[in-house]
This record gives sequence, structure tokens and C-alpha cells, in this order.
Amino acid sequence: MAQVAFLDNLLREYLIFRGFSSTLKALDLEQRTEKDQHFRAERIVEQFSNAIQSYDLQALRSLWLHLDHNLFSKLEHTYAVAVKKLENSLLKYYLVTAYSNNRADKVSEFFNKMAGELQQQSEWKDWFYFPFCRNAEESPTFALFFSKQWQDTLLLSLRNFLTTVYQCLPQPTFVRAEQEAALMQRLSDDNTGLRTRLLQMQQELHQLTQQQQQVGTAATGGGSLGGDGASRRRSVYRPQQSLSDILPFDISPPGHIVDDFCIIASEANSVSQASDAQARGLKLLIRNIGSGSSPVLPRKDQAASSLGDKSTKRRSGSVGRSWI
Repeated sequence: MAQVAFLDNLLREYLIFRGFSSTLKALDLEQRTEKDQHFRAERIVEQFSNAIQSYDLQALRSLWLHLDHNLFSKLEHTYAVAVKKLENSLLKYYLVTAYSNNRADKVSEFFNKMAGELQQQSEWKDWFYFPFCRNAEESPTFALFFSKQWQDTLLLSLRNFLTTVYQCLPQPTFVRAEQEAALMQRLSDDNTGLRTRLLQMQQELHQLTQQQQQVGTAATGGGSLGGDGASRRRSVYRPQQSLSDILPFDISPPGHIVDDFCIIASEANSVSQASDAQARGLKLLIRNIGSGSSPVLPRKDQAASSLGDKSTKRRSGSVGRSWI
């Protein structure tokens, strides 16, 4: 509870500001005689050690009763055994220190003042023989308490116990003022950091949106440049159209209107005439074959006779020329 000293200074400034001079004097007086030492365990242990080394039984008892009334009495009952054991150990440490320094008067004073309280406790039954024991540091009953290890362990245990109690002690609101201020400052810093991070994320999102728009514009321009390939791809995936979606073509009529049935009739007449001619030729051929004459043989006879006349003329001509 290191903030206690800081809060004492704040309280002092507040009393000066309000002009509470009498209250300020009382505060100064109580701070000079304070036994809690700003709730610092090491300073309280140091007070116990000084009281023991100076054989001040009254200071030792007064400090312990103060802690027991203001601190230990507010703890749970499970800590009562530990508190009582620490108290008895401090009293034994006082006796051992006085005996080691040949202060028999302080040992006798201790039992004269504490006998009525300690004789009801079984733990102290053997210790009433302590003032009359010679070489008590060698006695099996008291040798442990003369060792340096036991004495150091006692002071360390007392310090740890006080530190734990002070940490678990409920604090008033005024004592938590500094902690609350530090918490509020930390929350304010966290809020500022989160706001800054939010602004950065919004800027990054805006930049990303602009980049996506630019990429989409570039992709639209590139698609218009690749016209043929894109049109072919689009033609492949062209959806089917219904008859109602097809628009009629505007076809101009022909220059001369001709009846199709007239054309078909003329074509039928020409075909019939050709078939009649073929039929007459076939009948003529069959008639010639049946009469024994051939239309081809007279042509051959005529050709042979004409060749015979030409050969006679050549022979006569050649004889005459050769003769002349």
C-alpha cells in the first residue's frame, strides 16, 4: 500500500486549502506516533526487532495489541492459530535475547508481568523454569530458540504474514483514488488507440474500394478491345429466343409477278414433249430392226463407195503422170 503516503500528502494539502489548522495539527501528531508505518510490513517488523533489542516489553506489547485490535481481529477464524503462534514466538524471542545479554532483571520482569496471562497456556508450562535454568542455550527444551536460523525464520514469517494481510485488507474508496485515476487514464489511452486504429482501417478500406473500381474500369475497357473473341464467346452462350422475339425482315417484292403454277405447267409440257420424241425414236428403231434393214448399214456402204471412187481416180492419175 505504497499509495498511502501519497494520499496523506493530498489530505494535508486539502486541509491547508480548507483552513482546518486544528485538524492539521492533530494529523501531524498522529502521524508521528503512527504504529502502522503506512502499512509497510518491513517497517513494522523493524519496530518489533527494535523493541526486543532494547528490552522494551511495553513497546512490544503495545504494538502487538494495536495490530491485533485493528488488523488481526478482522481476519477469519482460521488465521487465529497462526496469529497466536506468532505472538508467543515474539515473546520467546524477547526472553532469549534478554537471557543471552545477561539481563536477568528483564527476564524476571517479563514473568512478573505476563505470568497471569501465560500460565493458562500449556505451551508456556516449561518456560517458567527458564529463569532458573543454567546454560539454557544447551538445554534440549530451549536450545532451538537460541539458534540464528530460528530467529531469522521468525522475523521473515512475520513479515510475509503482514504483507499478505495488508494485500487482502479491504481498502476505503479514498485509498483507491489513485488506482481509480490510473485506471481511468489507462482506459482513456486505450480508447484513443482504438479510435486511431479505426480511422486507419477506414482509410485502408476507402483506398481498397478505389483500387477495385479502377480495376473494374480497366477490365471493361479491355473487354471492348477484344471484340471478336468476346463476341464469339458471347454468341456461344447466347440464350434461346422465342418466335415472338424474332422480328420479320423487310423484303422488297420482285419486279414482275409470275404465277408459280404457270412455271410448273411449262416445265411439265417441255418434259412431256421430250418423252414423246424419245418414244417415237424408239419405235422407229424397233421397226427398222424388224424389217431387216439397218439405218447404220447404208451409211457404211455410201462411205465405202466414196472411198473406192477416190482410190480409182488416184490410180488413174498416177499412171498418167508416170506415163507422161
